Amino acid sequence: MDRDEPVPTRPRTLVALHWLTVLCVLTAATLVLVRDELDGRAVRAWLLEGHRHAGLLVLLLFGARVGLRIRYGKLQPGGNHPKIVRICAAITHVALYALLLAQPLLGWAMSSAAGEDVHFFGLTLPALVGENEDLADALQSWHIDAAWALLVLVTLHLGAALWHHFVLRDHTLRMMLPRRHR
Repeated sequence: MDRDEPVPTRPRTLVALHWLTVLCVLTAATLVLVRDELDGRAVRAWLLEGHRHAGLLVLLLFGARVGLRIRYGKLQPGGNHPKIVRICAAITHVALYALLLAQPLLGWAMSSAAGEDVHFFGLTLPALVGENEDLADALQSWHIDAAWALLVLVTLHLGAALWHHFVLRDHTLRMMLPRRHR
């Protein structure tokens, strides 16, 4: 790849939403992991509320990203890759999108099943399911399993981006980096 040749672009809005999603997922994960290590009811409650807010932001960003992807249609690939690479990338992206939808919904439903109100910037959201302790336990297990699956897919996604950049030396990673104003 010639570093001087023009890099194919992605719409700036999609790039911004991608990195905002990354920030919200990292925030949600950090808050819940820190919460698990701390004592103190008030601090733990605050961290859980922050975790929920970050997760709900992921859900909103998911909706915006899907809407924009539909609006923009098929995007230009970052290079000329074999069909198997394109298929693996498509499967990974679909799985990532599915988890970005499922993970916050599982958390919201889990809170509802546990009889806890879910708040989002001052609004009390409706319960997704009725109060049910057994369902809450099952949803918690699914929420944790989905978090592990998301970690695996994000790691795969990041590894693939680095592989494209350092091994294939194509434009895939650079297309998703914020562009500098000149």
